[in-house]
Amino acid sequence: MIDLSYDFDADLWLWPAKDAWHFITLPVEHAEEIRFFAKTRNGFGSLRVTVRIGASAWKTSIFPDSGSGSFVLPIKKEIRKAEGLAAGDRARVHLELAIEPF
Repeated sequence: MIDLSYDFDADLWLWPAKDAWHFITLPVEHAEEIRFFAKTRNGFGSLRVTVRIGASAWKTSIFPDSGSGSFVLPIKKEIRKAEGLAAGDRARVHLELAIEPF
């Protein structure tokens, strides 16, 4: 198993079509490495990850985003509430992706 983990700061943004969905876009340089190692993806090209922001940790998926050339990370309401985050806020993210080698 190859373990890839990333620490980065990114802005929380609101999906324009749905006011309930908030995301963070991964830095493009991380996305390039993730795409290199992750040849097998789930539905919609998603990849399973474990995330930590502040004291909150959870399992979710990241999704490819053709507009940014990266992946987007959904931030659910309970995490935003626990960490006091709103659209436009900057967050420190720790993301871990575990994949099988090819």
